Amino acid sequence: MEGGGPPSPADGPFACPICLEALRDPPHRASAAFRAHRLAPPLRRLEERLCRRHLRPLDAYCRACPACVCPLCRAQDHRAHDVVPLEQERDLQEAQRPKILSDVENQLDELGVVIAQARKTVELIKSTALKEKDIVSKLFAVATRALETFQKEVATFIEDDEQSMLTEAEEYLRQKEERRAKLSQCKQNLEQVSSTDALCFLQEFQALKIAAEENNSPGPSFQKELSFTKSSQVVCAVKELLVTACKSQWDQLLGKGADGAGFHDMQEVIAEPQLSDKPSNPACSETRDYFLKFAFIIDLDSDTADKFIQLFGTKGAKRVLNPIAYPESSTRFINCEQVLGENMMNRGNYYWEVEIIDGWVSIGVITDDFNSRESYDRGRLGRNEKSCCLQWNGQNYVAWFGGFESVIQQPFFHTIGVYLEYSEKALTFFGVKDSKMTCLQQLKVSRFKKGMFDPFQNKINHQFPSLFAYNLKPAFFLESVDAHLQLGPLKRDCVSVLKRR
Repeated sequence: MEGGGPPSPADGPFACPICLEALRDPPHRASAAFRAHRLAPPLRRLEERLCRRHLRPLDAYCRACPACVCPLCRAQDHRAHDVVPLEQERDLQEAQRPKILSDVENQLDELGVVIAQARKTVELIKSTALKEKDIVSKLFAVATRALETFQKEVATFIEDDEQSMLTEAEEYLRQKEERRAKLSQCKQNLEQVSSTDALCFLQEFQALKIAAEENNSPGPSFQKELSFTKSSQVVCAVKELLVTACKSQWDQLLGKGADGAGFHDMQEVIAEPQLSDKPSNPACSETRDYFLKFAFIIDLDSDTADKFIQLFGTKGAKRVLNPIAYPESSTRFINCEQVLGENMMNRGNYYWEVEIIDGWVSIGVITDDFNSRESYDRGRLGRNEKSCCLQWNGQNYVAWFGGFESVIQQPFFHTIGVYLEYSEKALTFFGVKDSKMTCLQQLKVSRFKKGMFDPFQNKINHQFPSLFAYNLKPAFFLESVDAHLQLGPLKRDCVSVLKRR
């Protein structure tokens, strides 16, 4: 409230509140002191009307900056600028108001459309994600039920086979116990006969002879390797297939698998079918003379021989029933009837031959850091990821690696040739007869034919190359009590070639 002229913003903070307070009181409104005053609307956002630097009223506009300025600003920083009164600048910019408002209205309308679409997108994402979660949950439930059903089927298979074999084995055990008891009784009766009683002697001796000559009942029909033990291999193959499939599909989901293999063609990229006599593999088409260029002279290491293996020099090994008093050695096998070659392999190509004289024999390689104290289940050649072998089990050949097996339909060969290629990360077993080489099995990463999947080759593809990160040694497992093998022989000229190298 002022006596004449426009209100001053500078006076406002002090005079106006007092005047307004006085005007709220009716007696003051009638006072002669206020009758000549003119009331003005109160100033809004007073702090924004003051220059933050000089705390003076902003009363002009600098078009060069552009910004509102106070008298001190005009006299200092904006002295050479085009500065005009606020009202004049407002009149100028007021003319632009319709266009600006029109543009703003258009933007508001466009934003309204975009916001509506964005809301629909948000709802679509939520509803679609909810449906996808439901579908995925149901699919996982189906897959889980399938695995549970498979688990029950495998468990039932093991139990049925166990019961069948157990019944047969228990019956066989009962018969043998009865026969032993009968023989023992007849022997005891004969020993108790008086030396003067000829009649009793003849009777008891005849009874003992009859008991001893009774035909033995046939043993159990099941093989040494119980058939249900293959269940773990099957389940392991399923597990590895699932792990591979999950990783492949996860990479696809993350966009990493655009050039990789999907679930449907995953089996095609893992390995080729097993090799036959005349495969495309060059090694299997060579003559024995070719391999003799890589002849490798092996000496058996007595410090690794199990106590039930008798060595004949450094070339022969035979399994025996009575333990041999070998000296203590940290590298000696104690749970498996195995022995290693002294020789180390870590580069290049190697070829050696082994004569299977009798029994079940396994021939292969093993890493030099393998723990010779491993249990029987994990310590045998080919039943772990640090060794592999070719086994003759009396009926056929079987390749072993990582606990997986591959049966080979080939006739028996007394001589087995072993060809190790470090650069190719390959190990090939041959049947050798009259200088003719028959490829029995090659262990090497390769591809499957479409529609064909082999758990053994899948295991080779995933873990066999890791063997070649270590030094390797020739290894031999004499499985049966009559097992007997001999290293060599190699041609005399091969030995001389080797010595010249």
